[in-house]
Amino acid sequence: MFKLQVSLLSVAALVSVATAQTPVSWWGQCGGIGYTGPTVCQSGSSCNFQNDYYSQCIPGSTSTVPSQPTTTVSVPTSTSAGGSAPTGGVQPNYWFSFGDSYTQTGFTTDGAIPATGNPLGNPPYPGFTAVGGTNWIDLNTVQFNNSLILTYNYAYGGATIDANLVAPYTPTVLSMTDQVNQFLSTVANKPSSAPWTSGNSLFSFWIGINDIGNSYYQSGSRDAATGARNFLFINVPPVDRSPLMLSQAASAQALEKSVIDGYNSKLATRVANFKAQNAGVQTWIWDSNTAFGAILDDPKGNGFVDATSYGNTGDFWGNNYHPSSAAHSIFAKQIGQLLGNTVW
Repeated sequence: MFKLQVSLLSVAALVSVATAQTPVSWWGQCGGIGYTGPTVCQSGSSCNFQNDYYSQCIPGSTSTVPSQPTTTVSVPTSTSAGGSAPTGGVQPNYWFSFGDSYTQTGFTTDGAIPATGNPLGNPPYPGFTAVGGTNWIDLNTVQFNNSLILTYNYAYGGATIDANLVAPYTPTVLSMTDQVNQFLSTVANKPSSAPWTSGNSLFSFWIGINDIGNSYYQSGSRDAATGARNFLFINVPPVDRSPLMLSQAASAQALEKSVIDGYNSKLATRVANFKAQNAGVQTWIWDSNTAFGAILDDPKGNGFVDATSYGNTGDFWGNNYHPSSAAHSIFAKQIGQLLGNTVW
C-alpha cells in the first residue's frame, strides 16, 4: 500500500495500485469479455461473475490476508446511489478521477455509485470509453491493484481545465472545474455511501489535451494553473503525432508540439516548486508524453502494427485521436508501477 496526499482539493490519500500477479489477488479481475489475464484467484477467494465484462476475485467471509496477521473478512455489500457505505473487515479505497476523453468512462452522479462487484458504479465496467473498450482508469481500478478500489471517475470527454479559459468543443462539456464542483456537491462531505478519508482516497488529474488542441494556434500561455498540495498528475501526450494531426500541415504539427512541450515544462516546474515550498509534500507525475513517444518510436517492438494505423487489432491508436485499449493497458501498468513502487 502506499500513501498519497492530494492536490486541488487539499486532502491526503492512500490507495494500493500495483502490477498484476498470478494468481489474481483479492478484488482483482478474473474474467469478462475482452479480458486476457489470469483467471485463478488467490487462495481464500473465488472468481465471481458480476456481468459479461467483469468477474472479480471475492474473498470468503473468513479468509485471511496472506503474510499478514489473521483478519476476519466480511465482503462489503453493494450499494446504489444514496445507499449505505460498504461494511465489514475489509474496507475499500476511494479513487476520485478528473480529466477528459482519455480517462472518461461515462460516470454520472445520479446513477449507481461504485460498490463491490461494480467498482466504477455507472455505467458498469468498463463503461463508455473513447475507443469502446477498457482504458487506464478501468484497468487500474480492477486489474493492476492490490486492494478493493471504488472509483468515482468524473472525467468528461472534451473537457478543458476551465471553460472560461479555453472553451470546449460544445458548451455542455464539463470542464475540470465543473468536475471538481460535482465532487464538492456530492461526496466531498464524506457521506455514508462514500466514507472516504485522508487515509483511503486518491485524487488524479489528466487534463490539458483539449486546452492545447483547442487553442494551440492562438497566442497566450498554457500555464498549468492548478494550485494544489500533493497528487498524481499526468502531462499531455504527443497528440501532435496522432493520425488526426498527421493529416494536417507539418507546420500545424510543429506548432502544437511546441505548445505541448511548453505546457508540460510549466507543469513539471510548478509541481517541483510547490513541493519545494511545502514541507512534507509528495507528488507523482506520470510522463505520458515520454510513454507515448517510446511506443510511437518503436511500435513493432511494443507489439503494435505501426505508429499511424487506427481502429483495428494491433493498432496503437483506437481512433484518429485516442489510443487503443491495448495501449491503455501499457499505460495502466506503468501508472501502477509508479504508484505501487513508491516507498517513503
